[in-house]
Order: sequence, then C-alpha cells, then structure tokens
Amino acid sequence: MTLKKAFLLVIFISFSFSGISQQSAAYTNELVDFNRALALYNNEQYLAAQNLFDEVMEDTNDEKIKGDCAYYIANAAVRLNQPGADELMEKFVTHYPTSTKTNSAYLDVADYYFNTGKYALARRWYDRVDEKAMSRKDRERFYFNNGYAYFRSNDMEKAQDYFQRVSDSKEYGSQAKYYLGYIAYEGDDYQQANQYFEEVKGNARYSKDLSYYQADMNFKLGNFEKAIEQGLEQLPKSNRQELSQLNKIIGESYFNLGEYEKAIPYLKEYKGLRGKWNNTDYYQLGYAYYKQGNYEAAINEFNKIIDGQNAIAQNAYYHLAQSYLELGQKQQALNAFKNASEMDFNAKIQEDALLNYAKLSYEIGNSYESPSKVLLSYLEKYPGSQHKEEVESLLIDSFITSKNYEEAMRLLENNRNFSDKQAYQKVAYFYGLELFEEGDYYAAIENFDKALKEPRDQQISAKATFWKAESEYNVNRMEDAILGYREFKGMNAARNTEEYEDLDYNIGYAYFKKNDYSQAVNYFKNYVNSPNADGARKNDALLRLGDTYYVTSQYWPAMEAYQRAIDNGVSNADYAAFQKAISYGFVDRNDTKIEELNSFIAKYPRSPYRDDAMYELGNTYVAKNNTSQAIQSYNRLIRDVPQSSLVPKAMLRQGLIYYNQNEGNKALERLKKVVADYPNTPEAKQAVSTARNVYVDLGRTDEYASWVRNIDFVEVSDADLDNTTYEAAENQYLNNNTQKAIANFEKYIQNFPNGIHSINANFYLAQLYYRDGKVEKSIPYYQYVTSKPKNEFSEQALARLSQIYLEKKDYANALPLLEKLETMADNGQNVVFAQSNLMKSYYETGNFSKANQYAEKVLANPNSEQDARNDARIMVARAAIKSGDENKARSAYKEVQKTAKGELAAEALYYDAYFKHKDGNYEASNAAIQILAKDFSGYKLWGAKGLVLMAKNFYALNDAYQATYILDNVIKNFQKYPEIVDEAKAELAKIKAQEAKTNASVQTNN
Repeated sequence: MTLKKAFLLVIFISFSFSGISQQSAAYTNELVDFNRALALYNNEQYLAAQNLFDEVMEDTNDEKIKGDCAYYIANAAVRLNQPGADELMEKFVTHYPTSTKTNSAYLDVADYYFNTGKYALARRWYDRVDEKAMSRKDRERFYFNNGYAYFRSNDMEKAQDYFQRVSDSKEYGSQAKYYLGYIAYEGDDYQQANQYFEEVKGNARYSKDLSYYQADMNFKLGNFEKAIEQGLEQLPKSNRQELSQLNKIIGESYFNLGEYEKAIPYLKEYKGLRGKWNNTDYYQLGYAYYKQGNYEAAINEFNKIIDGQNAIAQNAYYHLAQSYLELGQKQQALNAFKNASEMDFNAKIQEDALLNYAKLSYEIGNSYESPSKVLLSYLEKYPGSQHKEEVESLLIDSFITSKNYEEAMRLLENNRNFSDKQAYQKVAYFYGLELFEEGDYYAAIENFDKALKEPRDQQISAKATFWKAESEYNVNRMEDAILGYREFKGMNAARNTEEYEDLDYNIGYAYFKKNDYSQAVNYFKNYVNSPNADGARKNDALLRLGDTYYVTSQYWPAMEAYQRAIDNGVSNADYAAFQKAISYGFVDRNDTKIEELNSFIAKYPRSPYRDDAMYELGNTYVAKNNTSQAIQSYNRLIRDVPQSSLVPKAMLRQGLIYYNQNEGNKALERLKKVVADYPNTPEAKQAVSTARNVYVDLGRTDEYASWVRNIDFVEVSDADLDNTTYEAAENQYLNNNTQKAIANFEKYIQNFPNGIHSINANFYLAQLYYRDGKVEKSIPYYQYVTSKPKNEFSEQALARLSQIYLEKKDYANALPLLEKLETMADNGQNVVFAQSNLMKSYYETGNFSKANQYAEKVLANPNSEQDARNDARIMVARAAIKSGDENKARSAYKEVQKTAKGELAAEALYYDAYFKHKDGNYEASNAAIQILAKDFSGYKLWGAKGLVLMAKNFYALNDAYQATYILDNVIKNFQKYPEIVDEAKAELAKIKAQEAKTNASVQTNN
C-alpha cells in the first residue's frame, strides 16, 4: 500500500459511515489544492502559492490544514518582503501553538533573513528557536548562522560562543575556526588567532586573508623577520587596501630591526588610514631618512608632525632639531629643541634639548624669552650638569649681548644661586646707559650707583662715574655733576675712553650752567685748544667760551672766540655774529657795534636773534643820542617781529625817549600801550612808574589816579615789600639752598600772586621742584609762566612743561604747548624738539596727516639731529602704512634702518622682514627676523610681530611644524599683545585646517 493510500485509509476509518462518500470527496479535493500550493511554494512561486494556500485555508475546516496553510502564507510573505510578514508569522504561532511547524517556522524565517543578509532580523527569529527540537544538522546550521549574525553585529563575545559550538563540525568547522581566529586577532590574542588560522591554513578559501593577518600578527608580536617574510609573500596577491597596510607592516618591521634603508621604500608606499597619515607615520619615515644622513628628507617628514604630545613626538622634534643643525638652519633648530625640552617623556632627550636650546638662544637670539633666562633655567634645572661652566660663561656674555638689561638685572638681583659680581657690574652699567638714552635720568643714576658698588672692572667703574655725572647734569644737579666729572678725570682707567676726549667740554658746560664762569672759561678754553676738539662740539664750545668771556666782561676775548666759531663754520653763526656785535658796545666801539648790527640784520633776516639785534641797535642809537634812529629801530622791531618778548621793552624805551624829549603825550601813548598789551610783565610795571612821572610833570595827576585805579596787576604801594621778599628768595636760589629757596618763593607767590617778580618766582620755583624730582609740583608754576606774554623764561618753561606732559602721554595738554614753542622759540634745538614731538603726538592721537606734515618739517630743518631725523622717517613710514602707501613706507624704513638705534631700529628691521615677505623672499625675511631676535630681544612687541611673520614664512616654505609651533608660542607667551595673539590664532587655525586634510593627528577646532 502506498503512503498516500495508507494515509487515506486512516482518514477513512476515522469518520462515521453515514458521511463517508461526501467527506472523502471534499477532503481529497482540499489535499489536491494544498499539495499544488505546496509545489508552487517549493518552486519559489511564492505569490501564486500564497493565493492558493489562502483559498485552501478558507475552504477547509481541518485545523491542521489551516495551520499548515497559515505557516506557508506567512513564510511566503517573508520571502516576498511583504509588509506585515512578521505579524502573519506571529499570528500563525499564536493561533496554532501546537503546530509541529512552529519551530520550523522560526528557523525557516531566520534562515531566510540570514541568507538575504538581514542579520539583525535573523537573530530576532533565531532567538525564538527551540534548539532541542532541531535535528543535529539543523542545530549546526543554527549555531553557525547565529554566530555569524552576532559577528556581523560586532557582538564578538556571543559570536565566539556559537562558533565554538561548531568548531569541530565537518561542514562548518573550517569557517567557524576562521572567524574564531579573526575574533582573537581583533582582540589582540595573537597566539589563539594563530592557532585557529594554522588549522585552516590549507583551505584555499581562506589562505589569501590568512597571510595578511599572520603577517600583521607577527609584526604585533615582535616577530619582525617573520612579518617581513609573510608580508612579502602576500604583497603580490593583495588588494589595494591590503597593499597599503602590508607596505606599512613590512616597512615598520624593517624600521624596528634598524634596517632603515630597506624600510624607506615600503614606508613611503603606505597610504594611511582613510587616506591620512598620522604623526607616528611621519616620524618613522623621517627617522629612517635621518639615520641615512638624508637630513633634508628627514626634515620634510618630521616637520609634518603637528600637535605631538607623546614620547614619539619628543623624539621626532629632537631629531628634527638635529637635522636642522646639520643643514645650518639654526632658527628652526632652536624652535624644535625648545619643543623637545618642554616634554618629559625621555629625560635624557629633554636635558640635551634644553642645553641646545639655551646655547642657540645665546648664539642667534630668542624672541620668546631672553637668552639669559633660558641659560639660567638650565643651570637651575640641572645644577650638576657637566656643561655647567660652559653655560655660566655664556650666561655672563648673554646679559651683555642680548641688550635686555632690565630683565638681566631682575634675574641677577632675584637669583641667589648666581653671584657673578663682574657680570652684575656690567649689566647695571649698560642698563644705566639704556635708561639715560631713554631720558630716565633718575633711574639711570640708580643703576650707575649699583655698578659703582661692585668695582670689578676699573674701566666700567670709570664710565659709570662719567655717565652718572651726565645724568646729574641733565636733572640740573650741577654740583654733583661737577664732582663726578672731576672724579672721572682723576681715574687712570678713564684715560683711554671715548668719554675722556670731550670731558673738558662737559665740565665747562656744568660750570657754565652753575654760573661759575671763571671756571667755565678755563675748561672751554682747554677743550677748544685740544687736538681732539672737532666738528659741531668744538663750534659749540667756542660759542660757550665766547659767552663765558662775555658774562665776565672780557669782551675782546669773547669777540675773538665768536669769530673763531664763525670761521670754523658753526651752524648757528648768527648767534656768534650777534654776540660779537653787541660786545663792541662794551668796549666803547659803538660805531662798530652799529655797523655790525646793521650788517647782522641784513645778513640773517630769518635769525631768531634779529629782534635782539634791532633792540640793541635802538639802544646803541640812544647811547649816541641819535633818538630818531633809535625810534626807527624800535619801530622796525615792533613791526617786523611782533611776537618778540622785546616788543614791550622797545615800546617802553620809546616812551622814555619821548619823556626825555618832553613829548609827554607821545610818551603816555607808548607807556599805556605797554600796560594794556603786556600786563603783569616787568615792562608793564616800569611803564606804570614812568607814566606816573609823566602825568606829574604834565600836572594831570587826577587822570593818572583814574587810570591806575583800573590796573589790577600791580600794587604800587607794596612795591618795596614786593622787591624785598623776592630778593630774599632769589638769594637762596643763587646760593643753591634749595629748600630755603622753595619756601621763600612759595611765600612770595602767596603774598604777591601778581607781583612785580611773579614770572621769575614761578619759573625758579618750578625749576627747583623739577630738579628735586617733584615733577607734579612743578607743573602749576610752569603753567603760570607759559600763560603770560612772551618773556625771558617762556621758551624754557614751554619746553620743560611739554616734556612733562609727553612723559605722561598727556597729548591734549602737550600739543598746544608744543605748537606755541615752535613759533616762539629762539633756540633752534627747541624748534626741533617742538616739531619732532608734535609729529609724535599727532601720530599717537591718530592725526596721521599732521604727523606726516611735522615729520617733513623735521627732515627739512637743518638743525635736526640724527635721532630726530630717524623719528621723522619713522613717522613718515608709519603714516604711509596706515594710509596703505607701502612703497613710501618701504623707502622711509630703509632710510631709518641705516642709522636708527633701539626700538626704532627694531621697528625698521621688522618692516624690512615684512616687505621681504611681501616680495615672496621668505628666507631673507626670516634672516631679518633672526637679527631682530638676537640684537633687539628687549623689544617684545616687535619680537612678537616678527614671530607671526616668521610663521607665515615657514608655512610658505612648506614647514608646517615650524609655523604651528611658533604660532602656539606666540599665543602662550605674548598675551599682553591681544591683537598679535588674535592674528596668531587665526593663522594657526588656517594652517591646521589645511594640514588636517592629510594628517590624522592634527586636531582642529571644527
């Protein structure tokens, strides 16, 4: 009996006899349709099968057939990827829980999803399978598929568990061991991985991948020879991705074996992860080149290492520095040594890097910190170093060569471990000189005293003595200055110094300022007759010699000295000619005096002494009773030089002439004009007194009383008391009794605020306070003098008061004083002072066109000294930079660079580098910045700007390491210059963004 027949028989027996024929026919029909649907399903005609199963399920009442139909309908839905397929399968399981196909349903669906690569869905159904209800064959497939599904989901622990269950399976064992080996490989368990891989090594399906994995494992286990062997074997058979990695394995294995020449070609063929190398990759290739002595190639790799903060980076930067040194690139080497010295991964490298950084800082300069500080930090960190003596010697020299004296003094005074007194003396002396040149005379004196307290070097002691005396001279302490000059003159070490050559000139000036003319004559005379006297200083000495003879009434020798000055080509020959002319009057040669004065007025029409000449000419005509000529001379003065302080004197003289000629009304007109136009001046007081006499002579005393009652600047009845009080103060002043003079002048000003001598008293009191270092107290008294019409002290007061405001950067108060001084000054140097400081003040206040205008005035002024000319060119250059005229700025800075010193030289040098950078001459630009770092390290602003420029140069030269390292250090070390730091940050971000495209180790802010 066939199976089908047996099955039918069983069915037949089970039914009641009464319905046998009808039921048998219907059931048979259902089975036919069911079997036809099943055949369609098995032939993968799932949609047709599904429709037929639907019909069978709808027509039958048999629960078993219904369950089977529901099973196949759901399975077909899964295979057709129909929406709700999962729900159909869930419905089948729910409605037919006792169906024998439930477990098969889970397994079939899971297998289907597995075979179609939907591993997450597969695992969802595998998890529901009852593995105990499966056959052994199904169970092995279940274990392998489940393991692979977990493997693909990166759940290695569960994957490993399932793979291990079929590792001995005949069908799945090789595959399972391969994946178990791979899991061990990924988990760095190379011994276990190797064991599994060895077991499947003969399987052609896996041999290709196994060679790669085994090469990599041997590399990671340190079996570099084996890794090279297996890598070379696999190399011809590898795909593109494996080819890059195998080259890396082979190259790095050769690298670790020290076979650098062999390593290089393989390291170069590595393409990086996702197309990018990292810092370690660059280090290995760079070091391989370094060991081969190919320093240029080594630099090209090392300098791509950016942001390195590990032992490899420290090693790389150290060898990068060594490579730069080998090629003579010392600035680059300095940066790399600095970087390596800041890392502590390798103590030996750190120490040697710091030593090299310190030595290079001394040799080429350092913009980050003073070479002295670097050398000192090395000694502090490594006190037992075998290089200690060498570094200490460099430290001493660095204090001098770096010219950063302020920091050097601070280091020497605050460091107890370093006690080289000779170095201290030198630094104190040079710092004093620097302060002197900056005009800070009190601080200069303090430092010269420090140098003198450590008299280790006799020549430095002598020079410190001289420059201390010069400083004392500049703060008007003439007694101290003279003592210093004379002490210097008696020192043996002074004889061969440059300062000694002009010493008599300096001493002569100090006596001259002290009004000790007899002594001044001797020293000026000695100087002008010495073989060393020459040029402008000799001319000036001749003039002062003439002045000292003049004030001591030795007029013939005075005239001789003035004439020698004129013959010697003195620049201010007009002064000498004027003095010579008026000297004739004192030797009763008035006709010659008149002749000389007329000649002077014709020859020097623009001289600041022309008003003096006109006034003296008028006086001389009076002396010769030629009053008409005298009146004309005074009128000429009043007309041609109306701003002269001699105008009220000339008018007063005219009033006296008219009075003496009994021309009372003319006299009163002149005298009253003096009072009206020049109130509170000595001439005004004299005019009131003379007018009183005129009114008395004319019998018009009531008119006088009415007129004088409206004059508020003089108390006629207190004139005697006024004079007496003032003379008391003046006597103390002339005798150098400073404190008594101050007290008496204050008393006079308090009692006679508008007194006859109020201008003199205010000026002398201001001078005393200033000389005593009480600058603020001097200001109101200088202000009083400058507020009055032009007088004999106007020029000095304007110069000093404007200087005080300039030192305070109070340009609002300084500017009007300087403008007034420029128009009022008789002394050519005061005009230069006014013009050069107007130039600077306008620049500082943002008025660049005015600054440029005054710069041109300074350059056109023949009395301008070199420093003033340098300042002017700087202003022209700065204004050109601000206005975008770089061609003009370029030529101006080039001129400044020829002669400038100090900060101006630093600025000019920076712009020299700047314009070279603009021209694309990056190496020459860096060379200029290195000079800036070495010779002008004290000027931090220009050092910082130079470093940013240097970074740009290096990046243009394809040295990303130097560029980024320099910018990082600018950001860290120059926070006091926020604009420069912001520029550095922007440049650094730009460079890193570019470098991150090829270097995976570079971190950007994005």
